[in-house]
Amino acid sequence: MTYLLVALGAAVGAPLRYVMAHLLDGYLHWGTILVNLVGSLLLGLFSGLALSGSTMALFGTGFCGALTTYSAFAVHVHDLGPRKGAATVALTVVPALTLAFLGFWLGASLQS
Repeated sequence: MTYLLVALGAAVGAPLRYVMAHLLDGYLHWGTILVNLVGSLLLGLFSGLALSGSTMALFGTGFCGALTTYSAFAVHVHDLGPRKGAATVALTVVPALTLAFLGFWLGASLQS
């Protein structure tokens, strides 16, 4: 059953990532940056809410796992070259970690 939930979450997350990249990627890969930031916030929130088992499989592993992308991020950073690649890293890594922390904090606050 867990495999099915992961696949169901991924069936929503992956097309959403594709649409965002298709609509927003340009000079910089804004769609990829956006989905990574949103996915970080949501996964932090789900972790802070202490979702587990089937719920985390659906929303955390399935949806967030398919929504976010490290592989595309790494390829974009490499292909963009030093200047634009560094900008993409700066616009993704620290904000993603910050949003994951904020999501966790919010989720944990809602649990109290």
